[in-house]
Amino acid sequence: MTTEFNGKIALDIRDSEPDWGPFAAPTAQPEAPNVLYLVWDDIGIATWDCFGGLVDMPAMSRIAERGVRLSQFHTTALCSPTRASLLTGRNATTVGMATIEEFTDGFPNCNGRIPFDTALLSEVLSENGYNTYCIGKWHLTPLEESNLAATKRHWPLSRGFERFYGFMGGETDQWYPDLMYDNHPVAPPATPEEGYHLSKDLADKTIEFIRDSKVIAPDKPWFSYVCPGAGHAPHHVFKEWADRYAGRFDMGYEAYREIVLENQKRLGLVPPDTELSAVNPYLDVKGPDGQDWPAQDTVRPWDSLSEDEKRLFARMAEVFAGFLSYTDAQIGRVLDYLEESGQLDNTVIVVISDNGASGEGGPNGSVNEVKFFNGYIDSAEESLKVFDELGGPQTYNHYPIGWAMAFNTPYKLFKRYASHEGGIADTAIISWPKGIAAHGEIRDNYVNVADITPTVYDLLDITPPATVRGVAQKPLDGVSFKVALENPNAPTGKETQFYTMLGTRGIWHRGWFANTVHAASPAGWSHFDDDRWELYHVDADRSQVHDLAAEYPEKLDELKALWFSEAQKYNGLPLGDLDIFETMSRWRPTLSGERSAYVYYPGTADVGIGAVVELRGRSFAVLAEVEVDPGGANGVVVKHGGAHGGYVMYLQGGRLHFCYNFLGEYEQTLAAPDPVPPGLHTLGFTYTVTGTAEGSHTPIGDAELFLDTERVASLAEMRSQPGTFGLAGASLSVGRNNGSPVSEAYHPPFAFAGGRIARVNIDTSGAPYVDLERDFARAFARD
Repeated sequence: MTTEFNGKIALDIRDSEPDWGPFAAPTAQPEAPNVLYLVWDDIGIATWDCFGGLVDMPAMSRIAERGVRLSQFHTTALCSPTRASLLTGRNATTVGMATIEEFTDGFPNCNGRIPFDTALLSEVLSENGYNTYCIGKWHLTPLEESNLAATKRHWPLSRGFERFYGFMGGETDQWYPDLMYDNHPVAPPATPEEGYHLSKDLADKTIEFIRDSKVIAPDKPWFSYVCPGAGHAPHHVFKEWADRYAGRFDMGYEAYREIVLENQKRLGLVPPDTELSAVNPYLDVKGPDGQDWPAQDTVRPWDSLSEDEKRLFARMAEVFAGFLSYTDAQIGRVLDYLEESGQLDNTVIVVISDNGASGEGGPNGSVNEVKFFNGYIDSAEESLKVFDELGGPQTYNHYPIGWAMAFNTPYKLFKRYASHEGGIADTAIISWPKGIAAHGEIRDNYVNVADITPTVYDLLDITPPATVRGVAQKPLDGVSFKVALENPNAPTGKETQFYTMLGTRGIWHRGWFANTVHAASPAGWSHFDDDRWELYHVDADRSQVHDLAAEYPEKLDELKALWFSEAQKYNGLPLGDLDIFETMSRWRPTLSGERSAYVYYPGTADVGIGAVVELRGRSFAVLAEVEVDPGGANGVVVKHGGAHGGYVMYLQGGRLHFCYNFLGEYEQTLAAPDPVPPGLHTLGFTYTVTGTAEGSHTPIGDAELFLDTERVASLAEMRSQPGTFGLAGASLSVGRNNGSPVSEAYHPPFAFAGGRIARVNIDTSGAPYVDLERDFARAFARD
């Protein structure tokens, strides 16, 4: 783009000559292709049918048939780091994203803020005449900057995207999503009862955004970054889609692995002599203080399960598969639109998963993934109670870890482990019918997610700019593999790739891979100097079955030294494997600060995780100033959380209620015996921690419900969650229950009616209720 004015300026505009070069918007090259990034979530390489799996994905197969599948594509083993690496063309640690946004810390490698000297593809393409759209999961803004009071410097619209519709965090309820439209929250356009599902909504918006531009400028190219929530937990889908897979997974996860490995060999995706890794390869490994390998990361053998457990575990896989196929069908509608409008052949499509299949369901699977973030392992007994509701709005489900191993066939381990292929070896497809001649072929070159965007620049004939928005740029870390797309025998020049994630480490160099044996966060093992290193020749041994460390000690020493050298180059330290409570309790620069009193008002946007008061099993009090009309009032006064954990104060039948929903397992409800009379009142609730439940880390305490200064109900030994109410659906709202209902006693949003809510105070100081109520009443009187 020209920046120097080359016209002529005279006294009179009639005698002057204009030059639009410095002022006109940039334009793309003639017939420049569109770019579509499709980023799936937690999809192991052995899941889809086009990669040998047993999940039907006709839209993905359609792309593969007109493109190239990458059989040695690698990610970072976790969501935010992969997405940051993908969009910047750099290693995740280079851009401050060594971990997910919820776990970031104040170090160059893991602060969660992508520097402006490592521009995103969206920022570069917008300066090259492209429209740019972000649809779906973002997960590239720190928690403390993901609220309406925070800076928007790392929101999509500040990082080169012109339009955004999706969710900010790492996951969301597919029936009740936490939606953002550009820079503000919005409610979903329909309810689950009306047929709403996020995957369809995102496909609709993708088509809408492209159409909105094309109707004005048919020749202008676009970049759409489309990231559905599938298949991250919760695995939500309509029952009829899950039912399509009835019986398909009844053989169990070990047998699935054997079937799929043969498919992979037949398709040429792995060497013909590839072996299956063990489902529990490190069960005998002890931590530095004698800890067992984490139970959360351990597979229960299929033949050890009861018949009910087998039925449950198979159904969880059916729901997951239905979720993927339904989402695939929605993306198929996007492909149909592009084909019907004549755009498909000239669209570069990149399909990836952001990491391997997820083990966060634990050994038994879960109907409430929030338990994982509170340090609990779910039980099959709890899940069987809601067997018929799996995948529906009542559950927040995730399959057991055995399916993670199966969907990662033939590899070891799963998401979170950058030390093993199960965490980092993933699905990837690249298609551009007009520009890439290879159709339906496979490329076996070693590729990392950081190599994708450099390759796309190469395909678009765009030289990565020296400056973006006036900021000098760091060089790309990734290596273009365009030559391999054109010629399968052409070397790409890539020789080394280092990995680090949640305390695990690995490094690939010229066909060899060295890795540590270390339980990933939230194990909390530490003592990284004591890690045992393994060595594999992954050119021949893709599944890391034959450890050659003892046979080739010099080679291992070489790769260990290389890991530290690469870590120094790319901000690889410090390593972190903190447990969930250590992680959640570390100080972050939140706008809410260290105060113990929070005031919330009706008529404002929901306040979500990272900005809302976090209780984390502490004593707390809720006080609301409410005016009740003569006819009585009903509805939600305040809610925090949702159906899978949270609390709500509400009036029903005129009577005051308070419900604490413990992890979606049971509702602990206090209710006043009589309706709240008309007039101004303080509605209060206190919870005072008295200890922990026997044999667990669950806080218990005394709960009391108040009308003004009178105690109207109490409950002893109420349980509370020691951690968060969730990474999604955990917002606080006043006057209505947005999202899933905290209590089954009402139907959301159950908006407050028959009176007026002035404000709500949440206090975590532990002060006596009588003092809080007195101070609150005084403040209310002043207002």
